[in-house]
Amino acid sequence: NCMPLCLYSSAASKKKKRKMGLYNFVPKKKPKVSKKPNVSLSSSNDELKCLCLSGLPEDKENMEADDMLEPPLCSCRIEAPKNQDVVTLAEGKCMAVESVDGKLSLCRKVILKQQMMRPSLRIPLLVLCEDHRAGMVKHQSCPGCGFFCRAGTFMECQPDGNISHRFHRSCASQIRGQVYCPHCGEEASHAKEVTIPKPDCAVPTAAVPAHKRDTALMDRAKLDSVTVGGVIDPAKESLESVLNALEDGKYKKFKLPPKQLYFSAKRGELQRILHMLVEGVDPNLRMDSEKRKTSLHCAAEEGHKEICHILVQAGANLDMCDAEQRTPLMYACENNHLETVKYLLKAGASTGHKDMRGSTCLHLAARGGHTGVLQYFISMPSIDVNCKDDGGWAPLTWATENMNLEQVKMLISAGADVQIRDKEENVCLHWAAFSGCDKIAQLLLDKRSDLHAVNIHGDSPLHIAVRQNQLDCVMLFLSRGADVNLKNKDGETPLNCCSVNSKMWTILNTNKKLTDARRVKDRTVSKDVSRGYEDVPVTCVNGMDHEPCPSNFKYVPENCFTSQVNIDENITHLQHCSCKDDCASSSCICGQLSMRCWYDKDGRLLKEFCRDDPPFLFECNHACSCWRTCRNRVIQNGLRVRLQVFRTERMGWGVRALQDIPEGTFVCEFAGEIISDGEANVRENDSYMFNLDNKVGEVYCIDAQFYGNVSRFMNHLCEPNLFPVRVFTKHQDMRFPRIALYASKAIQAGDELGFDYGDPYWQIKKKYFRCQCGSAKCRYSETVIPGQNHADSSVRALKEAAAAEIG
Repeated sequence: NCMPLCLYSSAASKKKKRKMGLYNFVPKKKPKVSKKPNVSLSSSNDELKCLCLSGLPEDKENMEADDMLEPPLCSCRIEAPKNQDVVTLAEGKCMAVESVDGKLSLCRKVILKQQMMRPSLRIPLLVLCEDHRAGMVKHQSCPGCGFFCRAGTFMECQPDGNISHRFHRSCASQIRGQVYCPHCGEEASHAKEVTIPKPDCAVPTAAVPAHKRDTALMDRAKLDSVTVGGVIDPAKESLESVLNALEDGKYKKFKLPPKQLYFSAKRGELQRILHMLVEGVDPNLRMDSEKRKTSLHCAAEEGHKEICHILVQAGANLDMCDAEQRTPLMYACENNHLETVKYLLKAGASTGHKDMRGSTCLHLAARGGHTGVLQYFISMPSIDVNCKDDGGWAPLTWATENMNLEQVKMLISAGADVQIRDKEENVCLHWAAFSGCDKIAQLLLDKRSDLHAVNIHGDSPLHIAVRQNQLDCVMLFLSRGADVNLKNKDGETPLNCCSVNSKMWTILNTNKKLTDARRVKDRTVSKDVSRGYEDVPVTCVNGMDHEPCPSNFKYVPENCFTSQVNIDENITHLQHCSCKDDCASSSCICGQLSMRCWYDKDGRLLKEFCRDDPPFLFECNHACSCWRTCRNRVIQNGLRVRLQVFRTERMGWGVRALQDIPEGTFVCEFAGEIISDGEANVRENDSYMFNLDNKVGEVYCIDAQFYGNVSRFMNHLCEPNLFPVRVFTKHQDMRFPRIALYASKAIQAGDELGFDYGDPYWQIKKKYFRCQCGSAKCRYSETVIPGQNHADSSVRALKEAAAAEIG
């Protein structure tokens, strides 16, 4: 039994008719309600004597005879104070439920007022949007079930000409066989059954009842075939003739099995489909023998736009997925039915669905070479042209592999990333080399695609082109300066990937001899300074003197210790996230520790990231529930860009980029030996030290003199292109952050890399030597700091200029 809300007025009314907004499921002899038509819970104490819950007990002692009972009234105009728990539960959205001929839909519009209302005693108090609050006051909610009656078929009671009370026939109050309006308590014998079509609905959310479906469906289809204009253009003559025949009853009524709807949609049998829909066949019926497709899937797959239109008007779900997680729109895209695609999109179909392979509509269009469909999709503002499928392939990857130059141009002009990588780290240039399309390869190179990008096997695009015997691509790559001496992880150069004395081998061998002759000045002194510890080899060249590759240190890709230091690496002490997405949302705990997730989808720092005083970054760790490939894991992936140690003209060894590096990209970590401040004070050479600047406990720094990585060779630049950030990954011990170096601006291949050592460094070192960065804005050159002949600076002093920051 429901517990109705009772409000008793202090002044009894002599009239038998009670006013709106009051429930009073009590005997007639009891005190009567006030005359006031609008009573709210916020009324004064003079108006409301008491607020109580009452109900009719079921025991015989308290049972009242039917003729002593009055029907309950509605609470449409009662307003309760706001309840923060309810608002939080509703997420600030409207909780109203619309009922259209038995099909329910939730509103979810944003609420403005937090005061609650109660459409029915069967449901709790709700928060409503302004639209549904106005509907409540107008008695458009059924007091029996609490659902709003604003479309479809329902009963309407009109006690006077100025107001209408809406309710469902099954929700009317009944006493001794007599039906009463649940709003006003008046006899409902004069209530009328009203049908209101759902307004402005290209994709109806509710199906029309079978007993009314013939009229409703025909009227709707006929109306849309005439009025939609630009939205659809069904075959008006055939469609209208069928509709007219149905309207006149000039068709043979016959019973067909429901599954016949699918096969009729496949064959384009418009008239039979209309007959079956009129007879009440469910347009969302799935075919288990056909991968659980619906008739709309089949019609879209075959390109029957008119049938799609009829099915949609009959209530077919535009975004229903089959066994392969494909929607009707995806089938229309895959089969190049542009007009059907346009109709489904304008009818409200979603473009964001992915099938079992992770493919979107954009992938299917690119994979099938359907240029018209692809062009229509990328013209839509909400489309992500760089979305990846489960293999890491973007639409540009598919267009490149299929050698569709027009699609490649179209996608690049729409913002497609030419450097995007698949799961095996192949860029689109690898796939252009594989397919042998030199025109696409040239276009990608013109858009600054990395000619020396390597995949997980260490193969460059030149390796791929040689192995596939794509001579045109090989000639193009060689003319652009491809490295014929680059080895993959199996130790193969492109020359090793072809048959000896073949035409390809002769071309490569000739190029190698010419390249080697040009490289006499820039001789390679080490093929890989890291000795294989980095995923990307770090070469070392010297074209200035006869200095060999430095060997007076041990290469370490991460920080190390040479003395006992207690670091809290207990996994149970790590703050961690429970994300199921890519950790890009504001709810990610690790992102909250950093104030937000500062990485974009390509692993680059966002432009609004503060470079002058960067916050600590907390990347996801091994205690997190997210995937290892989530967005908030960057520096723990190690070195990913191609760097080279080279001999500079005036500053000893330096580091330069061998590829273009976009702004915000993680370049490398400043790694070395972590030592205490006390240990640092007793070491003679302080030129390779970077102060960790921890605010609590003992002070530590990183010394890269004896243990370090490629960053130990980086020089000071007064106009730096790198900046340091403190990052935590495996632990969250604030004394020992990792120092990550990010690109502060776009870096071109061949540019020297460096960061600002800081004023504390130069306050000491300016006594011994001057800055040799050569920048017009140099702050520590001989002209800015006169008084010492920098010719007295030794080679060792110049080496010290390539050290890390002191503090």
